[in-house]
Amino acid sequence: FRASADDWIREVQRARISTSATLALKIHELVYHQGDGRAVRFEVMPRHPFADLCSTVLLSPSRRRRPPRSTEDTMLDQRLNAFRPDLADVRLREVVRAERYVSAETARINVGKAPLRPKPEADTSIDTELLYGETVDLFERDRGWAWVQSRVDSYVGYVEESTLGPGAGEITHTVSALRTYIYPEPDLKSPPLSLISMNAKLSATETISDGFIALHDGGWVFKHHVAPFGSFDADHCTVAMRFLGTPYLWGGRSSLGLDCSALVQMSLMRCGIDIPRDSDMQENMIGREAICEPDLSDVRRGDIIYWKGHCGIWIDQTTFIHANATDMAVAVQPLKRILHYLSESTGDNDPRVRRPR
Repeated sequence: FRASADDWIREVQRARISTSATLALKIHELVYHQGDGRAVRFEVMPRHPFADLCSTVLLSPSRRRRPPRSTEDTMLDQRLNAFRPDLADVRLREVVRAERYVSAETARINVGKAPLRPKPEADTSIDTELLYGETVDLFERDRGWAWVQSRVDSYVGYVEESTLGPGAGEITHTVSALRTYIYPEPDLKSPPLSLISMNAKLSATETISDGFIALHDGGWVFKHHVAPFGSFDADHCTVAMRFLGTPYLWGGRSSLGLDCSALVQMSLMRCGIDIPRDSDMQENMIGREAICEPDLSDVRRGDIIYWKGHCGIWIDQTTFIHANATDMAVAVQPLKRILHYLSESTGDNDPRVRRPR
């Protein structure tokens, strides 16, 4: 199959993905021959949104970042596809080998944040966190652990089974404040039940009392801390600045602690832009690549800058915001001042710029 560059651009724009990502077409392989004679190979794995795009993390021909977790017989990224030698998502039956395949049941996160780990062990470092109200596909329950896949960004891993519930009602609202409480009754003096963070999902009733809105599964939230599901903020830079001072937490994804790629993901999500979780995935799927000067002197407000294993948001000449392990917090610095340090600490002298809008 061959097509002109214009045909491919139209198809990519229609699918809302980048030219280096997998095209969600029901064929096994596409080869796009570029004008300079190079060929870019697209492998297609039929799955749902982010797994379609990230099952094989494809980078530009000259750049391949850290290898995804995979098995010997497949290059599917195990961060984004639910399969093990003994068990796999039934939707991967034609793609991977496993002793058995299962259809997922649906569950919902019922705590403020649920650490998701690569192994069902509490002393294992976390890969990411799932937020209150987020829906997951549940494949296995075993000895207090659940093997799940997030429907927000397709991340796969283990959460404690106690963090899951059936969920009541359709999602109607999302938390728009940096964080808020769920109360047992519409009374600010009542002891709160849970602390929930920006982008948490809620199923609310139409009952409002004393400025609080009732939830289907019990509890009340302050109505001005939430927004109707599907309504968004306009500027991800403004959203990111609200996280200023939040502690750095490897794998964290909440207002109580988060890492560099989570800051980018949470800020863009609040503005209606859904992106993958990890920086190596994000780098090839956010908006479009911006060709900038080597010293990044021509970046624009809102550009996302990527190094190997690190990223942040450029706001202006004095304000580059990133969650980082030097400050152990979300902090701002002039990019010019820290550019050399970031290149040295990441071993990457070729930062890439993505433009979300």
